[in-house]
Amino acid sequence: MLTSVPLTTVVPVKAVPPSLADNTADLDRLKNAAVAALPLPLAGQRLHIPFACMTSLAARFRAAGFAGWAIVQTLPERLELIDFLPEKPDRLLGAALDLGSTHLEASLIDLLTGKVLARNTALNQQVEYGADILSRIHLADKGEGQKLLQRAAVCSINGLIDQLCQETAVEPEEILALTAAGNTTMVHLLLGLSPHHLCREPYIPLVNSAGPLPATEIDLRLHPQAKLWLLPSRGSYFGGDLIAGILSVGLDQAEETAMLIDVGTNAEVVLGSRDWLIACAGAAGPALEGGVARMGMRAAPGAIEQVAIDRENWQLAWRSIADAPPTGLCGSGLIDLAAELYLAQIIDLRGKFQREIKGQSAARQAFIQERLFKRDGETIFAVADDVAVSQTDIDAMMRSKAAMYSILETICSQVGLAFEELTRIHVAGAFGKHINPRQAVTLGMLPDLPLSVFQPVGNTALHGAEMLLLDHALWQRSQAICGKITYVELNVNQEFMLRFSGSRFIPHTDPSRFPSVPHFR
Repeated sequence: MLTSVPLTTVVPVKAVPPSLADNTADLDRLKNAAVAALPLPLAGQRLHIPFACMTSLAARFRAAGFAGWAIVQTLPERLELIDFLPEKPDRLLGAALDLGSTHLEASLIDLLTGKVLARNTALNQQVEYGADILSRIHLADKGEGQKLLQRAAVCSINGLIDQLCQETAVEPEEILALTAAGNTTMVHLLLGLSPHHLCREPYIPLVNSAGPLPATEIDLRLHPQAKLWLLPSRGSYFGGDLIAGILSVGLDQAEETAMLIDVGTNAEVVLGSRDWLIACAGAAGPALEGGVARMGMRAAPGAIEQVAIDRENWQLAWRSIADAPPTGLCGSGLIDLAAELYLAQIIDLRGKFQREIKGQSAARQAFIQERLFKRDGETIFAVADDVAVSQTDIDAMMRSKAAMYSILETICSQVGLAFEELTRIHVAGAFGKHINPRQAVTLGMLPDLPLSVFQPVGNTALHGAEMLLLDHALWQRSQAICGKITYVELNVNQEFMLRFSGSRFIPHTDPSRFPSVPHFR
């Protein structure tokens, strides 16, 4: 049983029927009885009945003999009584959404029990108008672009909700609340707000906290009184998906200093504890998300996620997600491959392919002969049938790994913290789920710490949205998190640029920072 109060809840109502001695109006009678029965966390709050609900509520209340169950929404400044049932419902539905720029992921949840009834993903139809965020921002400035992008987002969400409802044999109109976590640009595009200033100095959003708002106002197909709760943003480059992540791992309540890393379009990092939070974001994601590497792809069936090179027998092994035929490399596969190539001395400390090394065996020479070759004037390394990486792909990965380490080092230096003082590094998303921390340390992407420090935490954006759905108190907590975060702008940070230059080697220009990694000259 849930101990917290969800965003929408049911309240038992039993009122004395009207009489000549008691001429209280029907809806006032309903409100008085509902207020008297509110659970303790909601006691004393104002209760309002929306005008659109008045006629149906009064009729149902009378038909039920002035007793039954009131459905109440817990809004930030008041409660709203939006429906009335003669019997306690078997279920009360809400939905949570990760509003991703490429894919959406959502779950359907019973608010009475907290049970996840269904979970699914869908393509964000906005990709038809631009694979990256910047191209969508530019499109929104042109003609009907903003409306096209909003319609694509709404259609994507409605389609995903329909999938969840079909899986559970319910109707979308039964869903009473939708929580969503997305980056600041995605939220602006969903609401039909101009993202024009998000990518222009000084990078100011139109709004940071835009909810809750009636879901029907943007044509989401839910209960007529359902509210859309968008987790608040901290700024243009720190959105509600990161606030949801902080909620998910409890970083804002941690007693000891910890870190949260989420790699997507950008690498977004939060450092801190219950006493303070500092955050930054930088472009470390594209090569790992399939946005730069030609054979790169998102973590999906067919993506090679693990690579190993047997350096005694000189054989290569790989594994793809869902054991599907290989079609490319996801971020973890690219990291694995690059680390293995370095350990096999097939790439040097600059990330450059090298065919020969001093004292190489005949087996190594045969391995190189089979897999390293020229194509269209560029050096290519074959991983599997129809899957190969080029020098350009490795160079892109080297930039991403350098950016990642530089981001982590810069944010720690802002508060005078050494990596060794971190008790936990939460690694979120598909990146965290599939990555091998040992290989990331080998490349110099993550600091050389005990592997137990790194904890994969899955889709924290969705999990944080689910948590909010089931506990109305987290809305105020999410607002407090926003007010607590100090954001560091890396675009104008000279320390970051200097660190980036020093990190563009494997594992680093200063190998003493990575004592567990072999250093080849």
